[in-house]
Amino acid sequence: MQKSDFIIEVNHVSKQFEDGKFALDDVSLSVKKGEFVTILGPSGCGKTTLLRCIAGFQVATEGDILLNGEDVTTMPPHLRDVNTVFQKYALFPHLNVFDNVAFGLKLKKIDKKVIEKKVKQALKTVGMTDYEYRDVNSLSGGQQQRVAIARAIINEPEVLLLDEPLAALDLKMRKDMQMELREMHKKLGITFIYVTHDQEEALTLSDRVVVMSEGKIQQIGTPMDVYNEPQNSFVADFIGESNILDATMVKDGVVNFCEHDFECVDKGFGENTEVDVVVRPEDIYIGIVPRSEATVQNSSEIQGGKESPWQLHGEVKSCIFKGVHYEMTVLTEEGYELMIQDYKAFESGTQVGMLVKPEDIQVMKKERVCNTFDGEVLEDNQVRFLDEVWDIPERVAERFEVGEEVEVEVDFNRINLQDDEEDGTLCGEVYFILYKGDHYHLTIRTDDGDDLYVDTNDVWDDGDRVGIRIAPSYIRLYKRSQSEAL
Repeated sequence: MQKSDFIIEVNHVSKQFEDGKFALDDVSLSVKKGEFVTILGPSGCGKTTLLRCIAGFQVATEGDILLNGEDVTTMPPHLRDVNTVFQKYALFPHLNVFDNVAFGLKLKKIDKKVIEKKVKQALKTVGMTDYEYRDVNSLSGGQQQRVAIARAIINEPEVLLLDEPLAALDLKMRKDMQMELREMHKKLGITFIYVTHDQEEALTLSDRVVVMSEGKIQQIGTPMDVYNEPQNSFVADFIGESNILDATMVKDGVVNFCEHDFECVDKGFGENTEVDVVVRPEDIYIGIVPRSEATVQNSSEIQGGKESPWQLHGEVKSCIFKGVHYEMTVLTEEGYELMIQDYKAFESGTQVGMLVKPEDIQVMKKERVCNTFDGEVLEDNQVRFLDEVWDIPERVAERFEVGEEVEVEVDFNRINLQDDEEDGTLCGEVYFILYKGDHYHLTIRTDDGDDLYVDTNDVWDDGDRVGIRIAPSYIRLYKRSQSEAL
């Protein structure tokens, strides 16, 4: 694709603030002319900072931003051919609808007749005809948002930036405005870059979705690709409901999870490799199974009406009506909880069988298989990592020189979390929680800003303060040049 096909190019952009924290970390993104691109992620992931760098309200610490091939990295906002619609609208309360929309054109000293014509056209585009002389304070939230959009598009920008513009609206109005925004985009033909934390909104509106976390882009793709083929566990968990499970890739086309082998379509992961699998709740077929039977009559949709064994068996623990489907939690015989969505209700206590088709199993490479840290061997059978001193067995310490730099490994399930921070060698906060069927996988952020990962059966909440303890026998040391633990 030629460079000229891109209207916006973000090349290796980082944004570091005075406290040393990175809001953006080596972000690259290219947007084609006329695209509707949504930047999606949780609060604090860097999505608004990226939008503000494109708009010119913030300047990138590193990297460059191009608009139509021109470097605009340090160019002030008013010289860029972009307009921004903010979450809080930013309308002028002392001006009526007409004057709010016409404000930018009046600054450019455009002829009054031209302004009047353009204002009427802009208001018609957003469905606000005959509202020209209304007081903006008398308008509903949805109407005020339409006025803000009209004010932005009247300047005929090449790029329209929208920073969570529907967040303040109620559910029904938000859904109505989503459809109107999509129609506006088609009608205007300009490039939309839209920021939101609402997954459904992103999937509904976008040509492409950019998923962000921790100042980094996790995945870019069409809504269907991001939903059906998430590249990592964060994307799978953040986009819609998911069953995310630890698994082993037995060989090409065979993956083991929930203690059973399943046929899949994935290849290239190697043999007996630790992986994660994602199975969407709507992709698990479910049917009633008497306790004494291992097979039942499947629906014709699955097996053409022929008798076939289910792959998993279990008991329904909960069944909740969600409006268009029922959402059930099923505990398998092996002890794994699965979320299943179906148009038929299976009441709590029902014995059921479950089946997953090969094409509905998404295999993902594990982001990590254990905690890994840089460390330094100290005297008295100790090692320093995570800015703390930890005891290690003498038999381990004696294999290293004092002062030697090492790699430290600790398994996820070997970290002990304490309710009382004072009981830990280290303190931190629960930052991210991922349920994996039979345990929780937690991200703990220490007070110094380091991350470590914990597998636990205990229930914690986001933001919980914890003490962190690691027994000496669970700390493994590696020489920097070696691939095997000592």
